[in-house]
Amino acid sequence: MASVPATRLFRSLVVPVTLLLCWEGISRAGWVTPLILPSPTAVAIRWVAYLTPLEPFDAAAGPWWRWALSGELPHDVFTSLLRIVVGFVIGAGLALPLGLVMGARPLVYELFNPVLQVLRPIPPIAYIPLAILWFGLGNPPAFFLISLGAFFPVLMNTIAGVRAVDSIYLRAARNLGAREGTLFWRVMIPAAMPYILTGVRVGIGVAFIVVIVAEMIAVNTGLGYRILEAREYFWSDKVIAGMFTIGLCGLGIDLGMSRLNNRLLRWHRGVEG
Repeated sequence: MASVPATRLFRSLVVPVTLLLCWEGISRAGWVTPLILPSPTAVAIRWVAYLTPLEPFDAAAGPWWRWALSGELPHDVFTSLLRIVVGFVIGAGLALPLGLVMGARPLVYELFNPVLQVLRPIPPIAYIPLAILWFGLGNPPAFFLISLGAFFPVLMNTIAGVRAVDSIYLRAARNLGAREGTLFWRVMIPAAMPYILTGVRVGIGVAFIVVIVAEMIAVNTGLGYRILEAREYFWSDKVIAGMFTIGLCGLGIDLGMSRLNNRLLRWHRGVEG
């Protein structure tokens, strides 16, 4: 049994390592110019330089974590994640109560659904000109776009979850004397929680996509801005280093959400152990 995790790790690394070796071989063979596709070694060197703090550590200058964030990469990652968190909290904070009410009250659903169905297909990127006109440059338009990206996945999954609650649960609770408030908080919301958490997971993924686009246009910090800056100077290795950083951050967020889902939904028959 002890070898099972090692076997899984080996299987998960076979394809990435093979692709990296092929990429390195193609680059070293000179089949592609480094300006177009730098080797993984060059990308790794650039990534380390991108990660390294700009100034040597000085204990008198402040705590160590400020020094650690003084490098371009840690600062950009921190800035992008902060925007994601703020924008997602705004979007999900609006979507969750609205979705619960729309799912539980048919009248509210009929009132709001037509407008939401018109707005839902519009991608957040299409709001960029309006966001800049309304909020100017900086963090406010980024927060607006990210909240839009997170709003609809959380909203639609919450509505679907509440409307999909088995009527047997509701009848059983009513037969046991549950009032409407108790029925809502103790039956409907827990039963809809798998849908809600799925919407949260999708919403965070969309927010991560939107923040990169927003940083390429409306702000002058963050991973998206740094990739756009590297493109202007033809620093392909820095572009790819930034892309890999985005992928690693996205992987970390998704793993965290997966663990949270498994912990909160241990009671659910679809989640084991």
